[in-house]
Amino acid sequence: MAITTSPQNALAGQGLNPKGTIHWNLISPMLVQEAIARHEGTLADMGPFVAITAPHTGRSPNDKFVVKEPSTAGDVDWGKVNQPISEEHFELLLAEVRAYLDALDDVFVQDLFCGADPRHRLSVRYVTPNAWHAHFVRNMFIRPAADELASFAPNFTVLHAPEFHATPEKHGTRSGTFIVLHLAKRMILIGGTRYAGELKKAMFTVMNYLMPKQGVLSMHCSANIGPKGDTALFFGLSGTGKTTLSADPERGLIGDDEHGWSDEGVFNYEGGCYAKVINLSPEQEPDIYATTQMFGTILENVVLDPATRKVRFEEQTITENTRASYPLHYIRNHVPSGRGGHPKNIVFLTADAFGVLPPIARLTREQAMYYFMSGYTAKVAGTERGVTEPQATFSSCFGAVFLVWHASKYAEMLGQLIDEHGSRVWLVNTGWSGGPYGVGSRMKLAYTRAMVRALLDDALEGIPFSPDPIFGLSIPAKVPNVPSEVLDPRRTWGEGAAYDAQAKKLAEMFRKNFEKFGAVAPAIVAAGPKG
Repeated sequence: MAITTSPQNALAGQGLNPKGTIHWNLISPMLVQEAIARHEGTLADMGPFVAITAPHTGRSPNDKFVVKEPSTAGDVDWGKVNQPISEEHFELLLAEVRAYLDALDDVFVQDLFCGADPRHRLSVRYVTPNAWHAHFVRNMFIRPAADELASFAPNFTVLHAPEFHATPEKHGTRSGTFIVLHLAKRMILIGGTRYAGELKKAMFTVMNYLMPKQGVLSMHCSANIGPKGDTALFFGLSGTGKTTLSADPERGLIGDDEHGWSDEGVFNYEGGCYAKVINLSPEQEPDIYATTQMFGTILENVVLDPATRKVRFEEQTITENTRASYPLHYIRNHVPSGRGGHPKNIVFLTADAFGVLPPIARLTREQAMYYFMSGYTAKVAGTERGVTEPQATFSSCFGAVFLVWHASKYAEMLGQLIDEHGSRVWLVNTGWSGGPYGVGSRMKLAYTRAMVRALLDDALEGIPFSPDPIFGLSIPAKVPNVPSEVLDPRRTWGEGAAYDAQAKKLAEMFRKNFEKFGAVAPAIVAAGPKG
């Protein structure tokens, strides 16, 4: 018997006519039942669903393509991130993906919103052969109310065929794996990988294209809001503390990853969270840990104890990139609307393994644009074979792999919004102090929390600031509950000359990286390091 609330021809708008059962907008318990019955995964202790996506346990950025066609070709920053693929190759691939889905015994459909602001949200229809992938997108995006579903009209489609592999010679792909975005047709094809993160990040890439066309800055950041209604944004690459520092029990969580900033304020793109859970503990991350003990959460590529089915969070035999997907309302202090006002504070987080950036600094408008475009953090020695000293990592706008326009477009929008709303911008270094990795020590989390709390609570108002001689950033003379000697990175080093040499080395890395942007406003270039 078909499990469907819509006629079989309801997918005609997506060019589909499945011969099997259409499972239409099933709720999460039903999707879990289907996933278990279909042997797509298993249940862990306390009820979360566990899926293994090997051999792909992370995104495949080299397999992502954007269709190059006349109406959008002039907008896209073509290159390694946005690789072009022809319309002819797309149409060949689309026909085969449709035929593949039509021939299956079951397909699962989820109609969801991307964007908490109704003025800017997309109505997205996901079609997938797997119940657990349908459950994943239902967790991650905004679930329409019953009356909204009754009149749901998709304006974007994602066709998902994880077991279907492309033929590079025929379809113009690099391998059998493909993530292909057709911005003009408002369609995404994903195949050759079971990794669920592709379903989420492909739509983020789409929003990074469409939102700037509507005057909305699209951002890879977390956002929260204080008891007085003050919104804060936290940008940062993996390992910088973005999730930890934005998950504040005294502030409401708007979202943990993807947001837009419109003329009315900040809004979440998503209705869920996709948290990294390697080495997760109830002591360090109590709210996130609690979600991993809930039915409805999806755990990706975690290892279970065979006797108890409890998660071994420290285990990384499958991957270090273990993940939990859960609805936003699983976090106690979430903001139900997914929206906040214009940000009062914007925090750029970096984990500087060179040990030379200040632990907290205030940025000018031009510095904000410079460091936003730079998107800096550093890998520590020993994280990869052959890495014996810190390595600088630059990811434009703290999310280079998801940008569609040139990075300067997003930076210019940020500068305009800072001007319009008086937002304060800060750089917070959660990395090393007293020397580079292997010599100094990681900044104490208690100190970083105190610094973030101080900037959010206006506790730095009236305190004198002095410029860093090499990076030009303004460093406060004191911060409540933080030793004053910690604030000046040079003072924490045993030898000032050694600090100067290391700081100049990093400054040169910044300058060299910035050259890739080509012609940028001189005022922004001048806001970079001076040493």
